[in-house]
Amino acid sequence: MSRFALAGLVAALLLSAGCSNQDSPRPVAPAAPSAPAATVHPDFSGFWNLDMKVPRDAALMALVPPNTVFMDDTGPVEFPAGNYGGLIPTPAAQAAIRKWNPRDQLKPENACRPPSIVYALQGPFPIEIFQSDVFIVMKLEYYDLVRIIFLDGRKPEPDYPHSMTGFSSGHWEGTTLVVETTHLEVATVTNNGLDHSEAIRVTERFRLSPDHQVLMATQEYEDPAMFENRGVRFIAWRRQPGQHVFPYECDPGFAGNYQEPKK
Repeated sequence: MSRFALAGLVAALLLSAGCSNQDSPRPVAPAAPSAPAATVHPDFSGFWNLDMKVPRDAALMALVPPNTVFMDDTGPVEFPAGNYGGLIPTPAAQAAIRKWNPRDQLKPENACRPPSIVYALQGPFPIEIFQSDVFIVMKLEYYDLVRIIFLDGRKPEPDYPHSMTGFSSGHWEGTTLVVETTHLEVATVTNNGLDHSEAIRVTERFRLSPDHQVLMATQEYEDPAMFENRGVRFIAWRRQPGQHVFPYECDPGFAGNYQEPKK
């Protein structure tokens, strides 16, 4: 056998050995299923200015529970004495109302005391929002209040303090952000004598308009210690790019301009 024939025979044997059962192709394991794509939620980030011309959003108002009155005082509008927007004060609230004196708000020690989000959020001031997947920071120009809305399911610790912004926990229901707030300090509801207690629970729902230029919200109040029914406000803000919230810079000495002259 020539050396060329022998080389061919060796090559054939090697090729045959390479295709033996020992080295035959193994079945490929099926690929692990890919992780579901992360849900993309609406982005509320930006500067928003109160817009009282926006009509009530039907989708949000449809979610308001029964026995809830609509309080139409959003913006600079305020109810006159004895009018609480349809809320029915309890006997305890009525007793506190009888002791209320509007001049007490003009004292230097009270002039720069902020209200809680129950009264502050609907006021005629802008807000600025910074959003992440873990929490949302809402900065109010009114009294420099800053809210943190947790989105990670955390609960307040047993010793969590009460404040004017409270503890807010949010979750998404589709494109609507639902926020529950507790741990609020006692503060005014209507700025005419009716206060809420520390036990008040606030439920808010936020959603964007179809063009994403208007942020709309309902803010519901439940406080059996102070009112017999429930209340809700509708609030809307219009997006204004390039703007920022400015410091409120409250000066308690300013209240002296409204003190009654001494006799």
